[in-house]
Amino acid sequence: MASAQLPHGDSAGTFLGHPKGLFMLFFAEMWERFSYYGMRALLIFYLTKHWLFSDAEAGVIYGAYTALVYITPVVGGYLADRYLGQRKAVQFGAVLLTLGHLFMAFEGEAAVGHTGNPMINVFWLALALIIVGSGFLKANISVIVGQLYPRTDVRRDGAYTIFYMGINLGAALGSLLCGYIGETYGWAYGFGLAGIGMLAGLIVFVVGRGLLLGRGEPPAPLAKGREWTMYAIGVGLVALCWVLVQNQAVVGTLLGVFGGLLVAYVIFVAVTKLAPEERDRIFAALFLIITSIIFWALFEQAGSSLNLFTDRHVDRGGVPASVFQSVNAIYIILLAPVFATLWTVLGRKGLEPSTPFKFGLGIVQVGLGFLVLVWGAASVGVDVPTPVIYIFLIYLLHTTGELCLSPVGLSAMNRLAPAHMASLIMGVWFFASATGNFAAGLIASATGAEGVGEEAGKEVVLGVYSTVGWVAVGVGVAVLVISPLIKKLMHLDTLRDDNVGDDLEGQAGAGLESQEAGVHPATRPN
Repeated sequence: MASAQLPHGDSAGTFLGHPKGLFMLFFAEMWERFSYYGMRALLIFYLTKHWLFSDAEAGVIYGAYTALVYITPVVGGYLADRYLGQRKAVQFGAVLLTLGHLFMAFEGEAAVGHTGNPMINVFWLALALIIVGSGFLKANISVIVGQLYPRTDVRRDGAYTIFYMGINLGAALGSLLCGYIGETYGWAYGFGLAGIGMLAGLIVFVVGRGLLLGRGEPPAPLAKGREWTMYAIGVGLVALCWVLVQNQAVVGTLLGVFGGLLVAYVIFVAVTKLAPEERDRIFAALFLIITSIIFWALFEQAGSSLNLFTDRHVDRGGVPASVFQSVNAIYIILLAPVFATLWTVLGRKGLEPSTPFKFGLGIVQVGLGFLVLVWGAASVGVDVPTPVIYIFLIYLLHTTGELCLSPVGLSAMNRLAPAHMASLIMGVWFFASATGNFAAGLIASATGAEGVGEEAGKEVVLGVYSTVGWVAVGVGVAVLVISPLIKKLMHLDTLRDDNVGDDLEGQAGAGLESQEAGVHPATRPN
């Protein structure tokens, strides 16, 4: 059914001035994020304490896992846009995620570790299911939010704000509850709770699908055979990810090779086929993409090395370390409205920083976060547990940095790319995010110092944090200095925002998670 023939999004009734379908999507996404971040809070501890991987091994596994989570939305978005439609893709992704989180609850014997324990294969399968499930769900659910509203509806921004609060509410509650229960009562209970949360999200989505009023359906009539072929492709991706997550070096090689080819192809097209202003905008986009790799490589220490540091070297007052994974989401809920208002006020006065300047601010802040933690640990002595206030401070600086960089990143990609290159540039953005996550695993691996004693191990971690902190501050300052040149390359004065239907579907709802929008060059109006 063509979207122009669909009933108005309000036809199924409204709540708080918005279509009821929005709140169904809110709860489905909230439970999905509850399960994802609940599992993520425990993962590094599960790897090191249950499966007995070394810190170095666990860091690389964690990095490969999160890198793959950032790549699969490219496939999930493409298959939904061409064949499945967003609703069926989200439903399929939710089924995979539910199975993945529930499989995480099958532990095997802790004393055996990962060597010679056949249950490790169930663990790899669980990770693969979560990776692919996220690709199908995250790439498409925010698109459906936009389809509930006409393009000119003034409620769209408010709708995405409500939806985005669901993301962060789920992330905060998942880290708090799954982290606490998993560390206090056992891994199976924490992961099991995450699985129950995902099952709740799936039930909400299936039961409430009528509220979507035909949104997110396949773009053309979909034969059963073709539909099951799409699901078979998804299962094939699970098998591929099962292999890749166990062979982390292959993931790094693939990221390097395909990322390099993508960048080379983009540069070739820009130089040989684009007008000078469009070419300059592509170069500006590539600059932002490369700088984002540095940001994500440091920001994503939160779930790996910083989680382990909090567990081993911080005076937490008896609070499980995984619970602190909720701090970032809580800060976002509190600070995002502040930043949105700040940019609006500055924009009215003609003082809003440019996109590259915001990127520079983000990188400086993520570096300062590590330096504050290093200084805090040094202030009390390396042989004394670090006061917990410094964990709150590093997350505060990382969150304010994220709010400077992440929300504007996807928007900048589509603004700067010509319509016919929108998907290509978004693909490069995803590879950059994935590369940053993989690099985060390598940095986390460098902090591993088993067998040298707790005090010496703490010094190793702080040494790495000091190095990456100063490097990030230096890079961030350099980005700030050259930001006027990058802004000039963007040619904002001649940029035409005609909104003729070539935006990325779900772009406005991409929020703070760069895998959320998927790849959706919209060729039809919502």
